[in-house]
Amino acid sequence: MTFLFEKKHFSSFRIIIFGFMLVIFAGALLLTLPIATTDGHGALFTDALFTSTSAVCVTGLVLHDTATYWAPFGQFIIMLLIQIGGMGVVTVAVAIAVVSGRKIGLMQRSTMQEAIAAPQVGGIVRLTEFILKMTITIEGLGAAVMAPVFCREFGFLKGIWYAVFHSVSAFCNAGFDLMGVRAAFSSLTTYAGQPVINLAIMFLIVFGGIGFLTWEDITVHGLHFKKYRVQSKVILSVTGVLILIPAVYFYFCEFSKGAWADFSVPEKVLASMFQSVTPRTAGFNTVELTALTEAGQMIMIILMIIGGSPGSTAGGMKTTTAAVLFASAIAVFRQKEEAHFYGRRVPEDTIKNAATILLMYLVLFLTGGIVISSIEGLPILTCLFETASAIGTVGLSLGITPGLSLISRLILILLMFFGRVGGLTLVFAALPGVHKNVSRFPKEKITVG
Repeated sequence: MTFLFEKKHFSSFRIIIFGFMLVIFAGALLLTLPIATTDGHGALFTDALFTSTSAVCVTGLVLHDTATYWAPFGQFIIMLLIQIGGMGVVTVAVAIAVVSGRKIGLMQRSTMQEAIAAPQVGGIVRLTEFILKMTITIEGLGAAVMAPVFCREFGFLKGIWYAVFHSVSAFCNAGFDLMGVRAAFSSLTTYAGQPVINLAIMFLIVFGGIGFLTWEDITVHGLHFKKYRVQSKVILSVTGVLILIPAVYFYFCEFSKGAWADFSVPEKVLASMFQSVTPRTAGFNTVELTALTEAGQMIMIILMIIGGSPGSTAGGMKTTTAAVLFASAIAVFRQKEEAHFYGRRVPEDTIKNAATILLMYLVLFLTGGIVISSIEGLPILTCLFETASAIGTVGLSLGITPGLSLISRLILILLMFFGRVGGLTLVFAALPGVHKNVSRFPKEKITVG
């Protein structure tokens, strides 16, 4: 990564992209080693590339069950890739430089600003140290909470490993799990009524998904909500709404009938909350998703597309993007000239970026689903669920991923990479810098709607 910073012709966007690509290919090569798999033969490169992409892009879609196919070395590499991808390749590179005492130049600071969506270059080194400390602290706390449960079931050493792996996977919103020892691709379905695991995983998912800048606000200002950045206020408000409303739907419309009618009230509450939290963008599940109604699966698709928040371990088009578009629509409905939040106007270029991101996500998500459905002959909703999971870097699946052809897998790889790096980052990296032109075309009104 350091040599990329030294190339002045590399923009911040290109450094971010090539950094992710470098880690993905390095991870894929490590996963092809004989010691990476339980059979001692190593994985095929295409399988290793898919798994490495899924780990670095903190998605969680898998071709092989993580617990039974990958040996301890392979599982450790996957966890390491998840940690790097969750914190961000650039963040990890800068953190290593800070810990080693190296001087952080302006180029590194600028790239770090783009990588974590920081408002300014100033204070980047301090923010990097904060991210590193918070990550270690929260992941350690999550592992400590889950360790007694796992140690009781799997023994001390294996229990500690399971606690650490799932804490990292949950905080980084990755969705990889080691529960295949119970049943292949079972995720956390055997813990549907276990409060400790449910609450710990949900806490880690939400913590990682709201972003480090938001947690900096919380750390500095405590419960004084009015002192937070407007972005932090929007993130917390939207996150609360996106957890509460789907949870109410799942409780009354999904888990009060069918296969879950015999669940106790606490189990229904846990299941409803968990399935509301995990689509943005963690990838764990405590119930069988194929048993959900099509309406329930569609709600999950919407949540997967929205995803987490800027500067977080989560993917998706981001909660702030949805909030800006909603505020813009409200302004139009009320015939107001500008959208606003908490007494602050939303810049016009922010609304343009939000609309562009939404269009890009919808086009790629729908196109990928249609193409996979055509190639594989599978129901369109099932394929759209898979592509939403990939581009939202979620990892939830209706079980079709292992059986997909190479072309469909490549489509999912591209969607995962796009979802983690970010659509605008890819576009800005591909296109040369645009210089403002003083001349302008004549304006003419076009009727829409």
